[in-house]
Amino acid sequence: MANDKEQRAISPTRQDDYPEWFQQVIKAADLAENSAVRGCMVIKPWGYGIWENIQRQLDDRIKETGHENAYFPLFIPVSFLEKEAKHVEGFAKECAVVTHHRLEEKNGRLVPSGELEEPLIVRPTSETIIGESYSRWVESYRDLPLLINQWANVVRWELRPRIFLRTTEFLWQEGHTVHATAEDALEETKKMLEVYREFMENVLAMPVIVGEKSPGERFPGAVSTFSLEAMMQDRKALQAGTSHYLGQNFAKASEIKFSNKEGQIEYAYTTSWGVSSRMIGGVIMCHGDDDGLRLPPRIASKQVVIIPVIPKPELEADVLAYAEKIARQLKACSFYERPISVFVDKRDKRGGEKNWEWIKKGVPLRIEVGPRDLESQSVMICRRDMPHKEKQKLAFERLAEEVPLMLASIQKNYFEQALKYRDENIRRDITTLEEFKRYFTPKNSDKPEIHGGFVLAKWCGDVETEKLLDELKISIRCLPLNQSGTEGKCILTGKTATIDAIFAKSY
Repeated sequence: MANDKEQRAISPTRQDDYPEWFQQVIKAADLAENSAVRGCMVIKPWGYGIWENIQRQLDDRIKETGHENAYFPLFIPVSFLEKEAKHVEGFAKECAVVTHHRLEEKNGRLVPSGELEEPLIVRPTSETIIGESYSRWVESYRDLPLLINQWANVVRWELRPRIFLRTTEFLWQEGHTVHATAEDALEETKKMLEVYREFMENVLAMPVIVGEKSPGERFPGAVSTFSLEAMMQDRKALQAGTSHYLGQNFAKASEIKFSNKEGQIEYAYTTSWGVSSRMIGGVIMCHGDDDGLRLPPRIASKQVVIIPVIPKPELEADVLAYAEKIARQLKACSFYERPISVFVDKRDKRGGEKNWEWIKKGVPLRIEVGPRDLESQSVMICRRDMPHKEKQKLAFERLAEEVPLMLASIQKNYFEQALKYRDENIRRDITTLEEFKRYFTPKNSDKPEIHGGFVLAKWCGDVETEKLLDELKISIRCLPLNQSGTEGKCILTGKTATIDAIFAKSY
């Protein structure tokens, strides 16, 4: 958190009002805006460019693990959800329901007409509608495993929407797989969890804690849910992705059966896993500063922006020609096996105005070129992970070598900064419920704007104890996969316990 009183581009600062800072970063970076449809967002080109890079790189990883993409209907008959009782109970309050199939004009207004025989649910998640297809596609063990992913939008009615965190409609991918054995399905669940972890840490530069959800936080209808939990700069947790082992629950609900090698008919085992556009919210809150967004280079749609500085009209042609020469040189270079994305900002705006615009948008590298740079065949280069006044002079002939290294350095730096911040704010020394409550009560903190942090403590595993957390608005974020194996006292009950759990407030 910035404590200096220097004028910053974003007001309020993170320390002054973190939720409003988040909204102002989105506005300043021109990422998205609220739609005329309550709870929905318009993702603008700069924000959607980030999503496209996320989608492309994650899609590559999904396909590398043997999955194929398909697309399933947006609408789900209500009877499909009713087949899995826990599932429908978990999503019932969030469902958007279509009850009519046309509009008619009455007294100058359009009103719904033509009531449907069966209401349709606008997809909150697709286990049930995909299960219906799988029940027809799967007949024999030779059809397994069935490994399908889809990129889609989903709708979950949101009472308190926040752009990129909780919106009524959002973008995501959801994988749905079918297996012959419980072991294969569980292996798939954990494999995709690792795909997500590698992607979030290496591409988004966002450190995550990977673990299993407690029963109270489990996906409705799942046998086991695994999640990836990241710490934001207000020390709240963000669930960045989930992977679910569904056992035979959904297979039985959807009649997904197969003939095994012995010719016997049995129910299959299924999984589902997904991440969404809330990852963009995570990137903002994990890396942003009081000057705006800071984009990890691997997801920036413009990794380098060249800003021509033209003091006199008669110098314009030569300076722009030099800027284009630099752009061609850099576009011929690669970063993580893809051409570096370079943009020459030729807009009729003052250099300072353009510079601050790209700072707020989080562009990793800005290159300023003017008549003197042309004369010396050099550039002035600015890194977004350094103070905005800090510039480095670089000879043109060194650009091809140095710029990819700088991008890699920024990517690494963002991850290390976020990891250091997270690890400094995980408390491992809280052992009693009284200490626990004090830690998570803002008025008891020397920084009331901070929501405690993460607490790593013992938990006895009693589902009923999770209710004790409700009054503090805290939850068990996950039971880390890397368990210590030590014995201690449950933070909630004082009973002997061996399970390590991460407790935190969350988005």
